[in-house]
Amino acid sequence: MSNIQRQPFTMLLTWLSWSWKSTVSDFLCKKIIEEYGVYVDQLDWDKIRSTLNSDLKFSKNDRHKNITRVSKICDKLNKNGRSVIASFICPYASMRKIMKNNIKNLIEVFLNCPLEVCEKRDVKWLYKKARNWEIKNFTWISDVFEIPENPDIILNTHKETITESVNKLINYLSKKYKI
Repeated sequence: MSNIQRQPFTMLLTWLSWSWKSTVSDFLCKKIIEEYGVYVDQLDWDKIRSTLNSDLKFSKNDRHKNITRVSKICDKLNKNGRSVIASFICPYASMRKIMKNNIKNLIEVFLNCPLEVCEKRDVKWLYKKARNWEIKNFTWISDVFEIPENPDIILNTHKETITESVNKLINYLSKKYKI
């Protein structure tokens, strides 16, 4: 472990289910820990939804509550010197604004990937269920996703390998946060 004082950050990976938010997050955290000796906390929507926020559904109001809670956790971790990689769909600009207002060093990463590619990757058949109306308020099928206007980083996960995407993030963090 290095004794260099690093500025904590929260990196929000956002876009649709199966755009590889969690996959990129897993590989990024592993690389930061193994190659830089820096521990990074990881928050993933699947895990948060099934534990801390299990009382919430997928209405717009509940999605806002989910992100408000998550942003407060990220802010608290950052204030205690911990950096966070957060993987959340975060479909509304107002939700991302909540995160930006609550987290001083938020890095917004948009995982650009066509819907068709996300659907092909979907081993849980969520998109099929959403198209059959078995799942309500499913992002980009029966609910909206407001594309970020000025994300800090755009990853093209349908064209880049996981390694290429992770290396883009590492380069950004190395320049901006001296990991």
